[in-house]
Amino acid sequence: MSLPRFGTHNDPGPDFAALLRLSRAGSDTNPLAATDHPQVAPVEIPHGTTCVAVRYDSGVVLAGDRRATAGHLISNHRIEKVFPADRHSGVAIAGAAGPSAEMVRLFQLQLEHYEKVEGTPISLEGKANQLGQMVRANLPAAMQGLVVVPIFAGYDLGASKGRIFEYDVTGGRYEERDHAATGSGSLHADTVVKLGFRPSMTRASATDLVLDALFVASDADSATGGPDPVRDVFPVVAVIDADGYQRLDDAELRRRTERLLRRHRSRRETQGGTS
Repeated sequence: MSLPRFGTHNDPGPDFAALLRLSRAGSDTNPLAATDHPQVAPVEIPHGTTCVAVRYDSGVVLAGDRRATAGHLISNHRIEKVFPADRHSGVAIAGAAGPSAEMVRLFQLQLEHYEKVEGTPISLEGKANQLGQMVRANLPAAMQGLVVVPIFAGYDLGASKGRIFEYDVTGGRYEERDHAATGSGSLHADTVVKLGFRPSMTRASATDLVLDALFVASDADSATGGPDPVRDVFPVVAVIDADGYQRLDDAELRRRTERLLRRHRSRRETQGGTS
């Protein structure tokens, strides 16, 4: 329970009995209702939403939609949610857009600084641990609504395979064997990935799977943006393998998206037009 505050017109001063009477009087004398303490409307913070990661036979695919929302408003159609962390790893961010972008920049800087000081890159496990500490440090801000929940993925040069890590808001780090999803549309995206995932997937099939997952999520979750061929807006998709981090260009994503839409259209026609 917080201590009451009073305006100049109803301050009881040192009179404890008057303080009790005013405190019990209700909302009429509540300091938050007083004219000299006007309530401030809450600020809507832009948030990024759905991101997905899927392992394939020689690496990992990391993807995120492009929509940012502030309450019921679409605040940005082209936000970036997938970033390289270093040559062989990447981060996908869901949560408050400003703190998320700041965390990624600081993470990139820390990895670069470590490599310059030590003369060798930090291990993939060490990178995942470092990001977990940063998410944990953001917990006080998260308790005020500025939540940051990333997915970290990369190619482990020692193990010669892709690895995926996801986090909770307290900085808890959990390695996922095959795939992960985060953000408001993660439930729908993860369902598509679970149904479509196969061991030893190729890069092409994993890319098509994450595009399908984000498309289905955008159909069920208003905060997740779908592909927009008219405006040339497509998800950010990156592949990470032994050759390093590579973002797929929009020309390839357009071809894959058009093929995906034709497949969904054909399936709907086969089912008699039902959604």
